[in-house]
Amino acid sequence: MAALAYAVLHHRSSPIDRAARSDRRARFIVTSLVVATAVIIAGLTVASFYTTRLIDGIGEPEMTVVVRGEQWWWRVTYLQDGQSAFQTANEIHIPVGTRVRLQLESADVVHSFWVPSLAGKQDLVPGRTNTLTIHADRPGVYRGQCAEFCGLQHSHMALLVMADDEASYRRWYASQLAESLVPDQPELARGKAAFLRKPCAACHRVRGTTADGTTGPDLTHVGSRGTIGAGLFDRTRGTLAAWIADPQTLKPGNNMPAVPLTSDELRSVSAYLESLK
Repeated sequence: MAALAYAVLHHRSSPIDRAARSDRRARFIVTSLVVATAVIIAGLTVASFYTTRLIDGIGEPEMTVVVRGEQWWWRVTYLQDGQSAFQTANEIHIPVGTRVRLQLESADVVHSFWVPSLAGKQDLVPGRTNTLTIHADRPGVYRGQCAEFCGLQHSHMALLVMADDEASYRRWYASQLAESLVPDQPELARGKAAFLRKPCAACHRVRGTTADGTTGPDLTHVGSRGTIGAGLFDRTRGTLAAWIADPQTLKPGNNMPAVPLTSDELRSVSAYLESLK
């Protein structure tokens, strides 16, 4: 509107005078905009730098969790004395009132960790480790999402942060340290045998069994998780069976191949995985 008013009210003059003034005005405008842009960007950069460090500097984190982005899911490793205690996938449990440092890594491309109710975004860059501190004031489930386009299934790369009270968190942590349950029903025993006999065991780990794969998520306690496929479905026996039967239809491009199973094997394997609480 200011530019329009200036154009309407500006007095007429000769073409030569107008050309000279226009040239000076153009140089002044361009120079002013360049300087203003540089000052604004520099100011925001400095403010972001100090604000980020101010936020991260409020108290030393009391625990560290390694979060590794993969196409298209989150590998979550809990540390004990600097070593891996156990792994889970697409869920992070934290105690309420505790500052948790997330050690962010990527296995393939650039991902971005974002749980908007707990912290800002932070990129996961291949070959580099970034950190982000999160803190929950009250119990609840906080949804997160990969915020950097990372390929075909980018929109299906969600995660959940579960903030538990101290007692609940300790119970959950102790249950995750335990090895997988020994099947106590014939169907579950058949499912375990089929799981170990098929290629499943080459890609997935189930502690307490001979399955020791590292390519896919650790399934030791998969039955205790709320979702599968990085938030694609609620975890039920039916969705587990559907995923095992045809993962490429449900989430095209993911790294899990279709495993040939008979209908009886599929039922027993899905029942076995559902029992791994």
